[in-house]
Amino acid sequence: MTEEFTNELEQSSAPSGQPVESATQADAAPDPASESTEAQGAQVSADPASADQPASSPAAPAEPATPSAATAPPMRIAVSALSDIGCVRTNNEDFFGYDESLGVFVVCDGMGGMASGEVASSRAVAAILSSYAASAASGIPVSTRLLHAINTANLDVWENGKIPENKGMGTTVVAAALDGDKLILGNVGDSRAYIIQGDQCKQLTVDHSYVNELIRNGTLTIENAHNADLRGMESVITRAVGVAAEVQPDFYSVDLKPGIGVLLATDGLTRYFVENEIAAILAASTFESACANLIHMAKERGGQDNVTCVLILALPA
Repeated sequence: MTEEFTNELEQSSAPSGQPVESATQADAAPDPASESTEAQGAQVSADPASADQPASSPAAPAEPATPSAATAPPMRIAVSALSDIGCVRTNNEDFFGYDESLGVFVVCDGMGGMASGEVASSRAVAAILSSYAASAASGIPVSTRLLHAINTANLDVWENGKIPENKGMGTTVVAAALDGDKLILGNVGDSRAYIIQGDQCKQLTVDHSYVNELIRNGTLTIENAHNADLRGMESVITRAVGVAAEVQPDFYSVDLKPGIGVLLATDGLTRYFVENEIAAILAASTFESACANLIHMAKERGGQDNVTCVLILALPA
């Protein structure tokens, strides 16, 4: 994607979507990636899928690495994921990955010249999955493990960004990790997480973006932001992984029960939809076709950027 990064804007604290009752800020201790579809992703499991194949069917149940003390309701987790180059770009700088056995899911949207966006997003996904897996038996809280994984990805991208051909690269991150009957979410940039329950869809994460700064100060509203003429500023983000030696993710927690879904997506998808439209498309789709239908509609509405989504669904055991 052709996102720019700026440190000139004040950090935004107003969410781009309405808050939901099941989303709360999680405690995170300090640090100790259809038709003509090009998938960019990595699935880590006992039988790893190729990174260039979309994961578009329900996944086997995922066992949380560090379940919470409370007894979780009997659930299993299904996941469907897909990435598309879109209608304009000549390469796909989005990347997704997940580890079903550990219950961790990641979506990144890279930025940078030439192929550097692809490098940033793929390295970030790999670093998060690797770091999270390495702490599986540590007994450290899930939120802390996820924070450490994002920090590890930040340092990896930052160090590799010192290579001349990678100068200026960075990436957004939205990641989710199972913690018993909860899902812990972390985000940097403007890739988003939404909660889906029945016919309702609500944004969980807060965009670190120029657009959200305008929403926070009242210049725009959530409803008209996607139609505003921002003169090329619509893709400017105020935080990213890999553009500095340190990064500050935000964290959230979602209570899971059968029937609740969480959608992770890049702005190549979210820029084209308001929440009720996402809910309507998902309600009219099978689980297997949900990501493909969202991507198809985003392309119908312009497909100006790469488009990626990961859908996580809690089901009865």
